[in-house]
Amino acid sequence: MSRKQQRGEATVERVLDAALDLYAREGEAGLTVSALTRVSGVSTGSVYHHFGNLHGVISALALRWLGRLLGELGTALVSHQDARSGIEAVVRAYLDFVRTQPAASRLLHSPFADQEGSARASEIRDNQEARLTPIEQWLDGHRKAGAIADLPTPVIESLVLGPVVGMARRWLTLGDVDLEEAARVLPDRIWRSVGP
Repeated sequence: MSRKQQRGEATVERVLDAALDLYAREGEAGLTVSALTRVSGVSTGSVYHHFGNLHGVISALALRWLGRLLGELGTALVSHQDARSGIEAVVRAYLDFVRTQPAASRLLHSPFADQEGSARASEIRDNQEARLTPIEQWLDGHRKAGAIADLPTPVIESLVLGPVVGMARRWLTLGDVDLEEAARVLPDRIWRSVGP
């Protein structure tokens, strides 16, 4: 990689780090180009060069953290040989991610992320294919072996992640849920919905 490419990557990282910091402290309203340039030390021109506009910054930030979340979920899943422990590990990994990365989780569960997901679903899917493929292969293998209910992958994903996402959103917005208790209760309950 050339020095110019290294500088470009470093600039992108600084902007994204600053964007998450601003989002954590001030919410979406506080995430402006002028605030980004002030916090990151990157020029306005560089922000526009690398991201196109503020929307591009937020999209890149959401994709970065979605990749990290999917990476953690994939690792949790494929590190288990049996279906039940894999599914239960995914539930706990998701809740742990939300607890340890609240700012990124707020962004990933925000109306902005929902709109992006709807508008750019196939592009996001393509971008995350390397992380999604092992998950799909794991699920397919266990489904074929009869260790998981013979349901389409989107249905299994909804049964597993639907309650977890709902719990995460409630914790992130209302804060009236104990994520540690959820991590004790949800894995078994969710397993019952997708087990054979």
